[in-house]
Amino acid sequence: MGGLVITILLVLILLMLFFRFVPIGLWISALAAGVKVGLFNLVGMRLRRVPPQKIVMPLIKAIKAGLDMDTSKLEAHYLAGGNVDKVIDALIAAERAGIELNFSRAAAIDLAGRDVKEAVMVSVTPKVIETPVIAAMAKNGIQVKAIARVTVRANIDRLVGGAGEETIIARVGEGIVSTVGSAESHKDVLENPDNISKTVLAKGLDSGTAFEILSIDIADVDVGKNIGAELQIDQAEADKNIAQAKAEERRAMAVAQEQEMKARVQEMRARVVEAEAEVPIAMAEALRNGNMGVMDYYNLLNVQADTTMRDHIASATNPTADKE
Repeated sequence: MGGLVITILLVLILLMLFFRFVPIGLWISALAAGVKVGLFNLVGMRLRRVPPQKIVMPLIKAIKAGLDMDTSKLEAHYLAGGNVDKVIDALIAAERAGIELNFSRAAAIDLAGRDVKEAVMVSVTPKVIETPVIAAMAKNGIQVKAIARVTVRANIDRLVGGAGEETIIARVGEGIVSTVGSAESHKDVLENPDNISKTVLAKGLDSGTAFEILSIDIADVDVGKNIGAELQIDQAEADKNIAQAKAEERRAMAVAQEQEMKARVQEMRARVVEAEAEVPIAMAEALRNGNMGVMDYYNLLNVQADTTMRDHIASATNPTADKE
């Protein structure tokens, strides 16, 4: 009796392991949907560490949509790191919209990191990309701020290796700056903002991108700062600072020259005083040597006294003479 119980338990355990490892329910669902998937193929998926659910359910969806698909392609794409479900959805959407898209291209787009389903939807229904505020300056120095809405459609052929939305925004911004910069006045831009759209659209900005630009519309345009006037003010301020610096340099040089002249005058005065101090010594020496008599000395004193008296008379007659 105990051996029979053990046998029954072993059979139950083996059945549980069998149904757990072999997806019988998924196999039955595939058969009910008319999709031929071998039971051993499902077991092989388990062995290859591929979840059968992620392969069989997209396969059922594809077969029901009329697509010719097999498990080997789906498994290969899953093992490569792709999203099988999104690829199948994209193929179904493309087939319904009449867009030519095969599995290889859809898988390549998915592996490139792009949302292939969204790409197909954008190809069917155009997408609007709004640029940030773009500031540009007209020739008269007035700044113009504009916001553009770019209507794009995904280009399936250029999704792999094509530039994204950031490139579109950058190119449109560059085109707006160039167009506004070539305008004579900001009033021309405000009066005809559609000229910006026409000029930018004619430049073929979608070249090398994953999108096709359908239209560029200026959503908002406004006047900004007077950049030209600000630049002139800054230039005038810079010129003033340069002139002040040069004037200060000249003043410093003049002060230095004045100080030098004062030093020279002081030096000359010192030499005169030194020379005057040597006069009595020279006179005494001349008297001792007999080169000068006493009468000559008195005559010299009379001349000095006469000169002093004349100086006093001149000072009394012309009061400004002393100041000069």
